[in-house]
Amino acid sequence: MEILTEIWSTAKRNKLRTTLTGFAVAWGIFMLITLLGAGNGLIHAVTQNSDRFLNNSMMVFGWQTSKPYDGLKEGRWIQLQQKDFDVTARDFPEHVDLVGAELSQSAVTVSNGEYYLNAQLSGVFPNHAVINKTEMRYGRFINDIDIRNLRKVLVISEDQAKELSPGNPSALIGRHLKLDNIAFQVVGITKADQSSMSSSVYTAFSTLRTMYNRGDLVGNLMFSFHGLNSMKDNEAFEKAYRARVLKNHRAAPDDESALWLWNRFTQNLQMNTGMNIIRTSLWIIGIFTLLSGIVGVSNIMLITVKERTREFGIRKAIGAKPSQILRLIIIESIVITTFFGYIGMLLGIAANHYMDATLGHEKVSTGLFEATMFVDPTVGIATCIEATLVMIIAGTIAGFIPARKAANIRPIEALRAE
Repeated sequence: MEILTEIWSTAKRNKLRTTLTGFAVAWGIFMLITLLGAGNGLIHAVTQNSDRFLNNSMMVFGWQTSKPYDGLKEGRWIQLQQKDFDVTARDFPEHVDLVGAELSQSAVTVSNGEYYLNAQLSGVFPNHAVINKTEMRYGRFINDIDIRNLRKVLVISEDQAKELSPGNPSALIGRHLKLDNIAFQVVGITKADQSSMSSSVYTAFSTLRTMYNRGDLVGNLMFSFHGLNSMKDNEAFEKAYRARVLKNHRAAPDDESALWLWNRFTQNLQMNTGMNIIRTSLWIIGIFTLLSGIVGVSNIMLITVKERTREFGIRKAIGAKPSQILRLIIIESIVITTFFGYIGMLLGIAANHYMDATLGHEKVSTGLFEATMFVDPTVGIATCIEATLVMIIAGTIAGFIPARKAANIRPIEALRAE
C-alpha cells in the first residue's frame, strides 16, 4: 500500500510526464481495438451478404457476342433456349445437380378485391428457392407437380401479402388472386428480404412460358453443382460449359461476353482472399500502432529514470537497496501501463459499440438486394485483454532496462547527476 501511495505522489508531481506515458499506452490499445473492430464489421457484413445465395451454385445469362464467328458478325444477342437447358442437364452429370430456369414477365397487376400491386411475374423451378435461400413464412414454394401440370399458382413475399391483405396477410394462403384478370391460387408467402426479388411474384416456369407464348425460351439458367473444389476446377468447367452452350448458337466458344456465368463459388473464393488481405493488413497496422505506443512508453520511462537519478542516489545513500529501487520503478511502470491500458481498452470497445449502433444499421442497395455495411464491428474480449497485456509487458520491460541501470549506480555518481 505504501508503494502505491508513493507512486501516486510521484505521478502528481510529474503530471505531464504521467499523462504522456498514459496517452501513449491508451492510444496504442484504442487504435488496435478500433481498427480490428472496423475490419471485423466489414468482413462480417460481406460474409452475411454472400450467405444470401447457395455457394455451390451458378447462374447463366445470355448476352451479346463480342467477336465474329462462323461467318456471323459480332453484336448478336444470345437468348437461352430449351436446348441449352437440356445440354446443361444432360452433358455435365459429373458436376451439375438439378437445373432450373427463370423466365420473367414485367408489369403485371396482382389484385385482391380493392387492393392491388404492380410486380414482375417470374416463372421458376423448385431449385430457385434452394439456390436463393428463400425462406417461407407461410405455405410452400413452387414444386414439381406445379411444373408438370402447368398450375396457376402464386408465391408472393410477406410485404406484398401485407399490401394485398392489410388485416391478415396469412389469410391469402389458398385464396385466388387476379393476375391480369386470370385467377391464380396463392400457395406460399416468403419472408421479406428487402431485395429486388421481393418485387417479383413467382409461378411455375411452364405456366408462364405457356401463358405468354415464349416458345422454347428459358430466360436465365441456374443450377447447383458438386465436385468443383478449387479455382482451377471451376475455370476448367466454365470453359467447357461455355463452349458447349455457345455451340448451340454458332458463337465463339471463348466469347465470355456472349454467355455470362455468375459462379457463386469462385466469387466466394475471391472474396475470402480479399478478406484475408484486409484482415492481415489491419493486424499489421494495429501492431505498428501498438509498437508506436510501446516506443512512446520506453522513451518516457528512460526520461523518467534519468530525471530521478539524483533521487535514487539519495535513497541509496540512506540505506535503500538496489532491489527496492528496481521494484519501485517496475511497479510504477506496471501500474501506469495497466491503468491507462485499461482505459484505452474501454474506449476501443466503446468505439466499436458506437460503430455498431450507427454504421451497423445503415444499408445500401446493391441492385439485387439491400446490404448492411457493417455487421457486429467488435473484437473478442480475449483479443482486447491480450493487446492490453502486451502493452503492460512492454511497459514493464521498458521500465526494467533503465531501472536496472539506475539501481546499480553508485550513490556518489547519482548525486552528481543533473
